[in-house]
Amino acid sequence: MSNDQLIGVGLYTPAEAGKLLRIAPTKISRWLRGHNIKGKYYPPLWTPEISLGDDRIFLGFRDLMEVRVADAFIQVGVSAIRVRAAIEVARDIIGRDRPLSTNRFRTDGREIFLHIVEEDDDGERRELLLNLFRKQFEFNTILDPILKTVDFGSDGNPLAWWPAGRRLNVVIDPARSFGQPIDASSSVPTAVLAAAAKHDGGIRNAALAYDVSETAIKNAIEFETMMEQRLAA
Repeated sequence: MSNDQLIGVGLYTPAEAGKLLRIAPTKISRWLRGHNIKGKYYPPLWTPEISLGDDRIFLGFRDLMEVRVADAFIQVGVSAIRVRAAIEVARDIIGRDRPLSTNRFRTDGREIFLHIVEEDDDGERRELLLNLFRKQFEFNTILDPILKTVDFGSDGNPLAWWPAGRRLNVVIDPARSFGQPIDASSSVPTAVLAAAAKHDGGIRNAALAYDVSETAIKNAIEFETMMEQRLAA
């Protein structure tokens, strides 16, 4: 992909995605690259939307959103193999390459997963998951915490994500600053605002330098501190 093609897509390494999503970068790489276990190859859950012509893994914004949902289902016991199968079925039904993160999956996804988990060889896990997916309410408890921080377009695709909720006014929008976390009002990256407060004389001076409110600086500092703590964890 050329630089022009990256505009509006977002660009993240597995390490950057892992920090934002609280998911191990090695796990993200394994899901998107595929891997071998005991001589058996497991293909990627899907093909990343970004390719820079080498074997490195990069995620676009849509990949970032898809990983969030895939991880949520894996956390409740759905195997990565079944998640991959659900994605393949959902692609046909929803008509999107990354269907898990669409708004429509909230309504159609339960039936898709019911069909998929019925084929699970592990009887105990199959029954547990069937009980989870039989009721729309139970299914929504998995998706709602994820989707409520996402803005969707009229086509049902995710447009922007509020990674700390809407309280800090920090948004990730692939159409702005290559999808880096930014102050939603000014589009200035939170990393830039937080660094300015640290190195350029404090919150007030940073706010004046970037023509943003002092609240925006404080929110950026809080967000970046939270990201650093995730790295240290």
